[in-house]
Amino acid sequence: MRDIIPFFDGHNDFLLRLMFTPEPREDTWLGNTGKGHLDLQRMKEAGFSGGLFAIFVPPISAGPPPDFAALMANPPYELPMPPLMSHDQAQPMALTMAGLLHRMERAAPDDFKVCRTASEIRAAMSKDVIAGVMHMEGAEAIGPDLDALYLFHDMGLRSLGPVWSRPTIFGEGVPMKFPGSPDIGGGLTEKGKDLVRLCNQLGIMIDLSHMNQAGFEDVAKVSQRPLVATHSNAYACCESPRNLTDRQLAQIRETGGMVGFNYATFYIREDGKASPEMDWQPMIRHMDYLIEHLGEDHVGLGSDFDGCIVPKLIGDVTGVPNFLSALSAHGYGKALITKLATSNWLNCLERCL
Repeated sequence: MRDIIPFFDGHNDFLLRLMFTPEPREDTWLGNTGKGHLDLQRMKEAGFSGGLFAIFVPPISAGPPPDFAALMANPPYELPMPPLMSHDQAQPMALTMAGLLHRMERAAPDDFKVCRTASEIRAAMSKDVIAGVMHMEGAEAIGPDLDALYLFHDMGLRSLGPVWSRPTIFGEGVPMKFPGSPDIGGGLTEKGKDLVRLCNQLGIMIDLSHMNQAGFEDVAKVSQRPLVATHSNAYACCESPRNLTDRQLAQIRETGGMVGFNYATFYIREDGKASPEMDWQPMIRHMDYLIEHLGEDHVGLGSDFDGCIVPKLIGDVTGVPNFLSALSAHGYGKALITKLATSNWLNCLERCL
């Protein structure tokens, strides 16, 4: 029997999958389908004790979405950047996903709680209740006057990434490309700087994952809070523009920030392929590198479950204990694994919220 270590996950896209699931959605949430990477039943089995649940509004397309796995199977590749989306287009789906997070709590009140503070997260976890924190990946649902940010904050929003890939009125992301550099495009707009300042005031953590280099630098200048990338890896180990350069890792470390390690194979593999066929070594290489450059107090997990192709060795959330066992076999002690699994994220959220 596996030694189950509780863990906090920095990013998942379960709400997006749930939104596109036919009724009754409770079957998908409670674990009666066995599809995707996450559901309540498998989360409890694996030791998933809490995490950031992303509100992500997908691109609007006239036809079926592209087959990302096929396009990213044989690098080099560069997927076209989706166009800017207005807040009028984005808000309906964003509100639906925010409602679904609260519906998850209503469907399983003894097992899941929407948390707004680090103390609420710790209290829920101490009772074996999964702590769900509302996150937003791409701020399209926040209009130029920023008024919607107050509403989402009241609903529980505590982490926000200004961009995904497509540009927003706040800044620019990076393309899904390999190989590629994050040094592309302009920095934060003036509205983007206002967004960062208001997030600081409200206690909403700024997520730097998928932001381009100029925007990262601007957040570092404007924000008074630790720099955090909820689901990003090391650029030196995989030349995806969505991974973090040594300079960015140094800036995160200097501010007492955090990086959540992303399980997406195309951000892990040195060849950038979307293929799930791999052993533990590429993942361990990234973890070693992140710890070397950030310190052992500033690295955690940021799976990207239900939003990416993960290594076959993980498969879904029930494979996370296997990954932690692989880190143990590599030489990571129990104290370090506990930091990576839970305490680093909890301490970071206390500093940011």
